[in-house]
Amino acid sequence: MYLIKDMPTNERPRERLALYGSKSLSTYELIAIILRVGSGKLSAIDLAKMIINETNDISEIRNKTITELSAIKGIGKIKAITLLAAIELGERVLKPAKESKQVCSPHDVYELLKYDLKDLKQEVLIVLYLDVKTNLIAKKQIFQGSLNQSLIHPREVFKYAVKYSAYSIILVHNHPSGDPEPSVQDLEVTNRIKKIGNLMQIELLDHVIIANDKYLSIKEYQLNK
Repeated sequence: MYLIKDMPTNERPRERLALYGSKSLSTYELIAIILRVGSGKLSAIDLAKMIINETNDISEIRNKTITELSAIKGIGKIKAITLLAAIELGERVLKPAKESKQVCSPHDVYELLKYDLKDLKQEVLIVLYLDVKTNLIAKKQIFQGSLNQSLIHPREVFKYAVKYSAYSIILVHNHPSGDPEPSVQDLEVTNRIKKIGNLMQIELLDHVIIANDKYLSIKEYQLNK
């Protein structure tokens, strides 16, 4: 029996993936990585080849049940579950979003991020990147710590806006104190990002502060001052 540990280092599946990328591996090598270890006298590669031999086409694996996979010698229930979980994850990664999330109001921002920011002990700054219809393209955490315009680098905010071809952005940060009232620094950061966004023709729609179960729109706050 030829175990993976007996193979030259540069021929082992994990090491080859790290060196050359996942596309360089055969299907049975990818399965062997997911299985992690062999069983009895069979290596993970042996088991992977047996799985492939049980199907006419590799895509058939997705339709097999845990019981059917477990029936293959050396697989067992845990390996069957692991393999099916990996297949499902891959499908979800490749599946396009069924519906874009539209962010139209401060309340939408709060609903989107309230669980991300709940119970955090430090302030974090998240940027929402939106398309022309205010559909969410991406969200990125840009900064952690007390907001100060000298510490917030606009290039970090806008490099992703350029990367995602965002039409507009929304700044979001939390107040662990539970008080959503904006500080002088919050207002300075907002004004600075807004000015740079205007120059780049990427509109800052709002800056929303989330404080536990409360939230505040700096845009509305400034309009009411």
